[in-house]
Amino acid sequence: MSEKTSASAKTNSNRKWTVLAVTTLGAFIANVDATIVVVGLPRILQGLHASINTGLWTLTGYLLVSTILLLPVGRWSDLFGRKRIYIIGYIIFAIGSALCALAPTGGALVGFRLLQGVGGGVLASVATPIITEAFPPEELGRALGINSVAWVLGSVVGPVAGGVLVTDFGWRSIFWVTVPFAIAGAVVGIKVLPTKSRPTERQPMDWIGATSFTVALASLLIALSQGIGWGWTSGRILGLFALAVIALVVFFIGESRRKYPLFMLKLFRHRHFAATQGVAIFASLAFFATTFLLTFYLQGALHRTPLATGLLLVPLSIPQMITAPIGGRLADRIGFARPIVAGLVILAIADWLLSLLGPHLNYALLIIPLALISVGNGLYWPPLVKGTMQSAPKQVAGAAAGMFYTLRNVGFTLSLTLALLSAESSLPHATATRVFLGIGEVLSTSSAATLSHSIDITFRLFVICYVVALLFALLLLKHVGSTETKTGNQETLPIEA
Repeated sequence: MSEKTSASAKTNSNRKWTVLAVTTLGAFIANVDATIVVVGLPRILQGLHASINTGLWTLTGYLLVSTILLLPVGRWSDLFGRKRIYIIGYIIFAIGSALCALAPTGGALVGFRLLQGVGGGVLASVATPIITEAFPPEELGRALGINSVAWVLGSVVGPVAGGVLVTDFGWRSIFWVTVPFAIAGAVVGIKVLPTKSRPTERQPMDWIGATSFTVALASLLIALSQGIGWGWTSGRILGLFALAVIALVVFFIGESRRKYPLFMLKLFRHRHFAATQGVAIFASLAFFATTFLLTFYLQGALHRTPLATGLLLVPLSIPQMITAPIGGRLADRIGFARPIVAGLVILAIADWLLSLLGPHLNYALLIIPLALISVGNGLYWPPLVKGTMQSAPKQVAGAAAGMFYTLRNVGFTLSLTLALLSAESSLPHATATRVFLGIGEVLSTSSAATLSHSIDITFRLFVICYVVALLFALLLLKHVGSTETKTGNQETLPIEA
């Protein structure tokens, strides 16, 4: 009997690491495709005779669609099984990537990127619940740390691989390269991912909530991403904001009355869950546009080439490949709160240093803060994900992950909007866009100095965002007593402080 038990434990142990490998591959290829396009965009626009606006939609459309899908897909995985939904995500991603490679026009490419974003959204939303169910609490932080390395590695490999592929094989190769990996992930996932039983009580899908949420979020994200180009007071932008407000009111009124809502407001009654969501949105707002701002700074203000810019930004990724597993292990050993606080403090200091860059390049003042940002991200992100997932009942882990990543991506969009506002406060819209896309625009000395100053101010605003995130994180240090371990009528998992 003991030998059988030992063999079973060994099999389960091997399987959880295989599950982690499948979900980590999904994270890797999704982030590779998100970053590889930036490098190839000038060649894409030239090859398809497409407009700059098409180029922007090629970049932002992926994020838009994946953000909209995070919440409903997370809930669907609770209802219909995570394995089924995740495999479908791999398949959609592979099809979308292949179609992008075959795109005959710029409009077709944007449409296929939206389809690719559907697959990316599924992979992002369902991976965390799968990992949470596969690993015991004492190993969950380590697993999430390893998984987060894939995102970082993807952001490093994407630009480098993109440069090589575009130069030697043409821009279509940057989409073909991920197709075999997505197919392999789907095949292996079918064999190794566990099949989750459906809820014993029938839980209907909240289609009204899903529709109103999609309308609200799509309207908001399109307004934020297009506000600068269309004009913030234009009829289209004001109409989109009005539609977003109306749809959100309909959504939250409906969600508060449904037995099985899409957006589980009751989870916010748990202090730790609410605090982790606050950290997610404000830290994401402060971080996401860092690359974009520094691209404006290096290529626009300092006239560096795209290749030189990419090399100078490498320190933003490399250290996190080491600190992310460390952050996860710390969350397993001492709880998730203290690594989150430490990471956010480091991030705030790093952005304050970046706000001192000025119109002349100081390599130490650039590289040291970027390395600190990478270290801080590695320390706080895996514990934050673990804190979120352990603050929600396992039976709604998909919905909790969907809410978490949706708020994160909303923070991303707000961050990008703030970065574009910063650039366009000192440059004409068309000039700022061309600088960002790396398609050649030499600024005068005075324009470069003005751009540099506005970027410094934006980094100071990001410091404030990190301070707000830190205030939310401090709430995690407070112990949650036994009377607070309920979320509605469902018990949460054990909470660490």
